Parts: sequence; C-alpha cells; structure tokens
Amino acid sequence: MPKPKGKGGKNRRRGKGDGEEAKRELEFKEEGQEYAQVVKMLGNGRCECFCFDGITRLGHIRGKMRKKVWVTAGDIVLVGKRDFQDEKVDILHKYTADEARNLKQYGELPEHARINETAVDLAMTGDADNDDDIGIDFDDI
Repeated sequence: MPKPKGKGGKNRRRGKGDGEEAKRELEFKEEGQEYAQVVKMLGNGRCECFCFDGITRLGHIRGKMRKKVWVTAGDIVLVGKRDFQDEKVDILHKYTADEARNLKQYGELPEHARINETAVDLAMTGDADNDDDIGIDFDDI
C-alpha cells in the first residue's frame, strides 16, 4: 500500500475560490486589439465572438486563462486580432460586469453593447416583434 505523501490532489491545489477578487486596474484596448462579446461557446476553448467593429469572429481562449477564468456566453472580453487570420481572434482578458459598465461610461464600448446578457437573451432580441405565427388558424378547423 502506498504511503500518503501530501494533503490531497489537484482539487486542493486549486484553492477555495472565495469570489472576492482584488480591485484590478481597468485594461484598455491597444493596437491590434478589440472589444468583443461572447455569443456562443463552441467547446474546446473556442467561442463565437461578436467584435464591436461589427464582425463576428471565432475566438480562442488562451492557455493562461483556461481552467482559471471561466468565459461564458454574454461576457465582454478583450480580444487580440491575428495578423494572418482575420476571421480568428484570441481572448486575452475577461471583464467583470462592473468593469464593462465602466468601459461603457468611458465611451470605449458602443451604446448598443448589452452587459450581463446570456446567449438566449441575445438570440431573442431579433424575435421581439415576431409573435411565432406560422399561418395555421385553429378557429377555421
């Protein structure tokens, strides 16, 4: 039988995750970077991002953020554009809701940017005036 060597495995090393995050400095975009909103998670560290320059691109979560920073649909992120692939971006930083609101106040994010909305909310914005009428009237039957 093996001798006990320590106090637990990798789950112990991950820490408790108190949720209390220290106040960090707001990160603004630089040359070759853009703000984006995650539309849909695709799996394998990839997601569909709507960049605020009007183009939807495939986003890739960088290795430093994997399994440490959880990116979900609706999050505002800072992405780095690739010089050689215009349709792909790398997710560099995830903003909290408070940081995203501050970016909106500073005029960095456009006014139509929606903060704290999930993919379901984003999908339903286009169907707001549609009342799901498919042309079948049950009163005629």
